[in-house]
Amino acid sequence: MFSGLSALVIEEVVDDGEVIRVAARTRDVPLACPVCRVLTGKVHGYHRRTVADVPVDGRKVVVHVRVRRLVCRVLGCRRQTFREQVPGLMERLQRRTTRLTGQVSAVVKELCGRAAARLTRSLAVPVSFATALRLLRRIPIPAVRIPRVVGVDDFALRRRHRYATIIIDAETGERIDVLPDCEAASLEAWLLEHPGVEIVCRDGSATYAEAIRRAIPDAVQVSDRWHLWRNLCDKVLAEVRAHAPCWATANPPRPGGVHEQTTRERWHKVHDLLGRGVGLLEECSRRLDLALNTVKRYSRIPEPSAERLAPRYRSTLVDPYREHLRTRRAAEPSVAVTQLFREIKAQGYTGSHNLLVRYLTQGRAEGNRPVTTPRHATRLLLTHPEHLRTKDTALLATLATARPEMAQLWLLIGEFTHLLTPAKSNDARLTEWINDVRAAGLPHLHSFCNGLELDRAAVNAGLTLPHHNGRTEGVNTRTKRIMRQMHGRAGFDLLRHRILLP
Repeated sequence: MFSGLSALVIEEVVDDGEVIRVAARTRDVPLACPVCRVLTGKVHGYHRRTVADVPVDGRKVVVHVRVRRLVCRVLGCRRQTFREQVPGLMERLQRRTTRLTGQVSAVVKELCGRAAARLTRSLAVPVSFATALRLLRRIPIPAVRIPRVVGVDDFALRRRHRYATIIIDAETGERIDVLPDCEAASLEAWLLEHPGVEIVCRDGSATYAEAIRRAIPDAVQVSDRWHLWRNLCDKVLAEVRAHAPCWATANPPRPGGVHEQTTRERWHKVHDLLGRGVGLLEECSRRLDLALNTVKRYSRIPEPSAERLAPRYRSTLVDPYREHLRTRRAAEPSVAVTQLFREIKAQGYTGSHNLLVRYLTQGRAEGNRPVTTPRHATRLLLTHPEHLRTKDTALLATLATARPEMAQLWLLIGEFTHLLTPAKSNDARLTEWINDVRAAGLPHLHSFCNGLELDRAAVNAGLTLPHHNGRTEGVNTRTKRIMRQMHGRAGFDLLRHRILLP
């Protein structure tokens, strides 16, 4: 039960209800002077120390230890007397044993201040939140080891206002350092102070790219493949929305709403100005009082958009009788709802008459399929064909044949997915892919290709080398959990300390 106190001589154990008290003393063995390291066993006096140990049976354990004050035998030593310590059991000026401090520190490292204080009360080792923070700050951060391959990414301290930079070992995921901002000067200074980095994995940030280029021009910059895929997904969604009129051949007819009418009016106004020779998009934006990006988006759409929202219905008691209702209404369009209610009631329908009326009014008895939205169509285009259901495959084939641009887009997406598996020939294949995109009438993918060309060296490295920034994103996810625990009450120094702890 008290094996952790084996370095002491236990003299008495007293059961004091909620507290177990242990009386012990140190062993009578010579000890080395902390200054001159000469052994001595001469006792000058005795002192009492009271320390807490790990609980037993859910009750606190308090150890009263008698320690010796020894006299150094070397004349002229700076420490004529010194109080003995028990290595591995008690530390100087501490009121807890080493193993209890280790257990509480493990709780504090995971839960930080107030949450750790609440849990330690249940574990019979109560500490205050201030003590928990002091224990957390005392946990040493491992020595910095500069790896050959690092990952760099930013995370939000306060979204859209303040960001910080995290640096990790891209091969092992070990946290290296956290910078208080995401400025190029900070990363450049850190790289100059820590030589030895040969490969840097990053996202498409031009700020980080410039800092790395200035600090270590010979380093290889690797653009993260997940960010490349994410950028492509955004452009594909924009391209699908630009060709929204092709949904008319795949969607059941449905009257357009106010949003669709406003969209068509804006499209006609923008193209009317462009057709009259108002070539500057800034001038169109000024005349129509629209944002410049909105005018650009409408200028790229070949036809007025007709986006339709997919209705989302909950399952009802009428669903099992849908086929019967469809057959009856197709054979006799003027059949009364009361008659339909009596028929399905005889078949076991247990719902109300009003529920049936709402079901028929919403058109759920006649609809063969839900309306296809641009986001749904984009998801089908970006999903691996082996992971699609049969009805999704059929719908995707219908969408691809509705407009030639959709078939081209589907083909180009499939070709780009093969480039995301690193291979030595991917840089040449990427050039061919970009040429194919340039030849296709897909302006949003042209914009994506322009971004690839601006960072072509890093993109080539990302598609040919096995390194990536995935572990950095994992560290960012862990950092978000830490920030949620701290609720914004702590400063950057404590956040950095928790991130860097192993």
